[in-house]
Amino acid sequence: MKKIIAFAGSNSKQSINKQLVTYAASLVEGADVNVLDLNDFELPLYGIDYENEHGIPENAYKFIEFIKNSDGILLSLAEHNGAYTTVFKNLFDWMSRIEGKTFFDKPMLLMATSPGGRGGASVLDLAKSRFPWHDADIIEIFSLPFFDDNFSNGKIVNKDLDDQLKNAVQQFQTKFEVETI
Repeated sequence: MKKIIAFAGSNSKQSINKQLVTYAASLVEGADVNVLDLNDFELPLYGIDYENEHGIPENAYKFIEFIKNSDGILLSLAEHNGAYTTVFKNLFDWMSRIEGKTFFDKPMLLMATSPGGRGGASVLDLAKSRFPWHDADIIEIFSLPFFDDNFSNGKIVNKDLDDQLKNAVQQFQTKFEVETI
């Protein structure tokens, strides 16, 4: 059975991006989907002095092993000031010290949501241009605007947006099934 990891680029206990990625994970069929929580991978703030004195923390190795051992990635990025959250950027920085090609050419469904009308568009643009340099195979991108209006009881309630996500999940799933046969 194929292994998929799903996670939000947030450490908020009420993360709307974790809710979105969890819903997207529920749509994947015929795969073992593991929803990860960045709170389980606490890391010190990256700095070269810290790395030189203490080495790379074990949690960075643990997280990158989840990526290596997966057949695909569902990722929903939270947006802070138009960019990645600190917790995600810090994890990304630590992992890149282990392996510059952080995503190992794994198929990725890249998502974001926000309370506003742009649905995390700025962070998606940033990731879309940056992640391929780190060997991400971005299959689809999905943005959910106005989270509070469009998401309720663990799912997207706007039919058009729900259909868009289901189509994105299907395209993602088709890609990892074809590539990993």
